[in-house]
Amino acid sequence: MLSLKTFTDERGRLTPVDGILPFDIKRLYYIDEISNEAERGGHSHYITVEAIFCVYGTFNVMINNGKTKTEYFLNDRTQCLIVEPYDFHMIHNFSPGAILMGVSSTNYDHSDYNHIEPQIPQ
Repeated sequence: MLSLKTFTDERGRLTPVDGILPFDIKRLYYIDEISNEAERGGHSHYITVEAIFCVYGTFNVMINNGKTKTEYFLNDRTQCLIVEPYDFHMIHNFSPGAILMGVSSTNYDHSDYNHIEPQIPQ
């Protein structure tokens, strides 16, 4: 989880994403009008690194790296979650009106997606 610098004055709040991500941005996307029951993600990447931002509302992100499963609650637009290659991620429990923004280190490539969740050794 990364914290972003925020600058606030009488005109509002500015939160730049400048020089903090561990990659150059090749793709930006956002997801909105999400039903509370929806699940997004459900995959990992072989190459791509992503940063997930909660622009509005709240949601949970489960990360399974093959060793541990970790649940993150995103509710602060001044933070972002870095999703590394091979991190299987499932995004769920969206609040009404939630907006997710993601940025990626690569352009979209269907062959970079793995839809099999790793099994964690007992």
